[in-house]
Amino acid sequence: MPLTFANENEEKKILKLGGKPEVKQHLADLGFNVGSNIQIITKSGENVIVRVKDTRIALSKELANKILV
Repeated sequence: MPLTFANENEEKKILKLGGKPEVKQHLADLGFNVGSNIQIITKSGENVIVRVKDTRIALSKELANKILV
């Protein structure tokens, strides 16, 4: 399921990164790698704040939908 469907404070494992190769590379550069754990801190409007590898990152919902958990 896309990351945006997960509940806040629920830890999930990244199963797949979707999108074009440049989108996948951008996500990987930010630390989103298959097998890594990820947690939604908060969802607000069109943004999602997540924790990955002890770092908080804000993503657009469009980009967060490319991360499958």
